[in-house]
Amino acid sequence: MQSPTALLIIDYTNDFVDERGALTCGQPAQQIATTIVSLADRALKAGQWVILPTDVHQPHDQRNTWGRQFYGPLKEWYQAHQANDHVVLLDKTRYSAFCGTRLQLFLQERGIRHLALTGVCTDICVLHTAVDAYNRGYKLTVYQDAVAALTPTGQEWALQHFQTVLGAEVLLGGEPNE
Repeated sequence: MQSPTALLIIDYTNDFVDERGALTCGQPAQQIATTIVSLADRALKAGQWVILPTDVHQPHDQRNTWGRQFYGPLKEWYQAHQANDHVVLLDKTRYSAFCGTRLQLFLQERGIRHLALTGVCTDICVLHTAVDAYNRGYKLTVYQDAVAALTPTGQEWALQHFQTVLGAEVLLGGEPNE
């Protein structure tokens, strides 16, 4: 029997995606919005978990600002699904979604051993989360059409690193993988 999977949507907020964001990945990040929402819909339909590790920018806490709001269609998706027990917003203050959060305990309590990663920045927060997950023994999938970096070089390097060093499966998320 296959273990449960959690889809992580990392830092997909206005600060990292919108053109006016504080540290934006810009157009490459904006172009992945529909794929991220599609993956989230598929995960919920399959009874999986959707976890949204989201930077709070401490020490200048940004919890209630425009910059911390989810970007575009993910904002509407979250508003429509936030009451679902399988949708979890997770505050984080470091690059990795594991560092200083309850993520590890949450996953253990539910027997989740497979993580599917999406979001931004591919070569920063997605990468650090993937390394921590790998070091904890999780099976990893990274959807290359649902992650974006600050530069094309960073994107290419991180995707290669996921596959060759961390043993992650790097897939396209736009089409169901049946």
